[in-house]
Amino acid sequence: MLRLGCKRFLGFSNQRNQTLPQTLLRLYHERVVDHYNNPRNVGSFDKNDPTVGTGLVGAPACGDVMKLQIKVDEETGKIVDACFKTFGCGSAIASSSVATEWVKGKQMEEVLTIKNTEIAKHLSLPPVKLHCSMLAEDAIKAAVKDYEAKRAKLGANGEAAPVEKVADA
Repeated sequence: MLRLGCKRFLGFSNQRNQTLPQTLLRLYHERVVDHYNNPRNVGSFDKNDPTVGTGLVGAPACGDVMKLQIKVDEETGKIVDACFKTFGCGSAIASSSVATEWVKGKQMEEVLTIKNTEIAKHLSLPPVKLHCSMLAEDAIKAAVKDYEAKRAKLGANGEAAPVEKVADA
């Protein structure tokens, strides 16, 4: 009797061909579903390009791996393009997609202020999926750090070259 009452309450009946009620089909927020079905900025840049920063992060507990890359205009310091590749659940893919949209057109310092809570709130992620937005935040920070490390290395090489020329003269 209790089982029959629960089935009726949930919208199930004894008919075999009846589909699930619309309210039970959608378990994720529509923004998550949209970014999962139509991910923005999927792809990758050449990691050896000095204007590209690459952030590769993962969560061993769930198996999600996220690679987020940014392309920076060296003169203005603005991020002109971003892309990602993510192996993981729908929430991880959606978080990556949102992150790439949010970083485009912003200064390097500005993207470091993007927090996982903002991404999670925008996607209405449930508590069990908050690690996906944390991965996106970590990927952004790792990409910026990688870009800055490349710039520092190129700057050190660029400064060393003129000194050698002076020594040879």
